Amino acid sequence: MNWNKDELDIMSRLKTPEKIQNYLDGLDYNPDYECRSPRWVMKRRKAHCFEGAIFAAAALRLIGHRPLLVDMKAWNDDDHVIAVYKTEGHWGAVAKSNFTVLRSREPVYRSVRELIMSYFDFFFNVKGEKTLRSYSLPLDLTIFDKRNWETTDEDLEYIGDKIESLHHFEVVTQSMISRLTPVSDIVLKAGLTGSRPEGLYKPE
Repeated sequence: MNWNKDELDIMSRLKTPEKIQNYLDGLDYNPDYECRSPRWVMKRRKAHCFEGAIFAAAALRLIGHRPLLVDMKAWNDDDHVIAVYKTEGHWGAVAKSNFTVLRSREPVYRSVRELIMSYFDFFFNVKGEKTLRSYSLPLDLTIFDKRNWETTDEDLEYIGDKIESLHHFEVVTQSMISRLTPVSDIVLKAGLTGSRPEGLYKPE
């Protein structure tokens, strides 16, 4: 990809998933309905979860991982997209989120499903309802290399369309859903710490 000197300088400092996560945590949350490339994330110093995941995938690629995204679908809430990677056969994740509890995961999970389920109890809306319902298998962004997804000026909506079209695996049954309990007030407060209100989903 055609990174410029300033971009390479930033990327060269992101040598581990932890450092990539720290970089994302330092960005403002983008509440706008758009999806810009990693180049624009660095230029504007802001990202929402989808832009953050794409940026993380690009940064992970530079340290030897495949640029992979996984989509998590929600009910009465925003969906969430994470960048995933494997270390010694185990899955971890890097992510940008308006909720503090939906960000990174250590590479200790034996499968994508096991990784996704680590988010379940922390995937809730502003009413405290647990909202995660399904997930996709990883999408390898190298299929979009000809469109220069890492540095392009065009909107990356086409990546969203592709991940939306993938088969999603249910994580709960209807009977399980009927027994779900809201999160506690203290967990809700922790999840919302530092969030940007205009970027929060307004549940029914």
